[in-house]
Amino acid sequence: MNHMPDWYPDSQAATGKNAVRVSGLTVAARSGRLLLDRADLELAPGRVTAVVGPSGCGKTTLLRAVTGALPPDTERTTGTVTVLGQDPLALPAPALRTLRRHHLAYVGQDPGSGLNPRMSVRRLLAEVSANPSREAVRAQLAEVRLPVDGGLQDRRIGGLSGGQQRRVALARALARRPAVLLLDEPTAGLDPALRDAMAELLRHLAESHRIAIALSCHDTDLVARLADDVVHLTGPRPRKAPPVPRAGSGPARTPSDDPPTLTASGLHAAHTHRGRRVPVLHGIDIALAAGSSLGIVGASGSGKTTLLRTLVGLHRPSGGSVSLDGTGLAPAAHRRSREQRRRLQLVPQDPLGTLNPSRTVGTALRRPLLLHRRTGRAEAPTRVLELLEQVGLPAAAADRHPHELSGGQRQRVSIARALAADPDVLFCDEVTSALDADTAVAVMDLLTDLRERRGLSLVLVSHDLRLVTDRTNAVIVMSEGHVVESGPTAQLFSSPTHPVTIALASGTAPGG
Repeated sequence: MNHMPDWYPDSQAATGKNAVRVSGLTVAARSGRLLLDRADLELAPGRVTAVVGPSGCGKTTLLRAVTGALPPDTERTTGTVTVLGQDPLALPAPALRTLRRHHLAYVGQDPGSGLNPRMSVRRLLAEVSANPSREAVRAQLAEVRLPVDGGLQDRRIGGLSGGQQRRVALARALARRPAVLLLDEPTAGLDPALRDAMAELLRHLAESHRIAIALSCHDTDLVARLADDVVHLTGPRPRKAPPVPRAGSGPARTPSDDPPTLTASGLHAAHTHRGRRVPVLHGIDIALAAGSSLGIVGASGSGKTTLLRTLVGLHRPSGGSVSLDGTGLAPAAHRRSREQRRRLQLVPQDPLGTLNPSRTVGTALRRPLLLHRRTGRAEAPTRVLELLEQVGLPAAAADRHPHELSGGQRQRVSIARALAADPDVLFCDEVTSALDADTAVAVMDLLTDLRERRGLSLVLVSHDLRLVTDRTNAVIVMSEGHVVESGPTAQLFSSPTHPVTIALASGTAPGG
């Protein structure tokens, strides 16, 4: 890995005992609801600090407070924040911009939503880089394990996988040569090999360039291996709620007894780059029975997200077909019937980009309930509360907007919204990557119960091979848009034959 040893001049390194000091910080909404309660944080040059705790405990709020950006309609009620000798929450706008531009970098939990979709990767980096030359941009991409050949520099952000978007955002942050680096779930959506490479990079940045680094993280293995210091935030633990029975629920179904609900045959797809088509999927075949669960694994950039989007009609295929109960589906979702769209629901990797910021959570959940006639208007508020309870969110979340929620809470709202349509097939793209361990188990238990009780089919994209092993019947392994191996999950992971599968199982898969 190219760590660009001369990239950070000594003048940019944070000096003094602490680059950041937060003491007794409390942040509250105007309604009085606490987002953060008496939090403390110290970041020293050359050290990595992990901020851990359950989803919704205030990890993101704490990191954003260091940048001087509290959530809308909230305020600091007590406590102090000092960054390189300045209070970012009290700085005038010009001084705060200077602090962020030259000394402080933050990469959020949904990095794709903060990147201009009309700009190429090269322009996104050159725009903020202290050195905008082509050679410097290539070095920045190599630093975060992105390929420097193959045209990635010229792609727009929509043509990248979630893991690639996350690494572009990190490269953009590092291009500013910051003294303080703040990362919100930096390894979510990355395969194990890239996660390890990212940990190596962060350790190098701290030790060699004396950057003060803080990251929020649910990955306990990563925290144990990487962090010099750990800050524990507490919050209400999500409770595992029993699934609420739905009308028409029948006895458990055995997947092997059912004909395929969803089939894909010879599926091809491509992205358009400078007027030419760049293939990203090559002849994918899938047969998914009612009540079954299929895992899709592979390195970042192997085509997993594009495959899900193609199946649900959000990415138009260039060849092949998709059928539901033997009926061919139109390539584009807007040409499918409302009932066909209801039956196939996607929980995306980036929930912030798919939740309307002007609508409350309650409104977001009520809309699919009424649109797909899953409940009457009078019963809709009760059903909204049931959905929130199922995914471990309090009833009060119904009145909040997306920006008032943590990344993990937004992920659970996205799951609840998909379940509101009462789908037959649920596509989950890194659905647990932003959740703490207890919440992840509760959500997966809910989906398993729905599979067993009413024949919900589950397609699970994840870099967490333990999750895939525990929760799926079958798995397909993807590499560069091809399915290179497939079979029953337990058998495939216990006796892999393809080099890509062997590498994934050993945690040494190359990043794409």
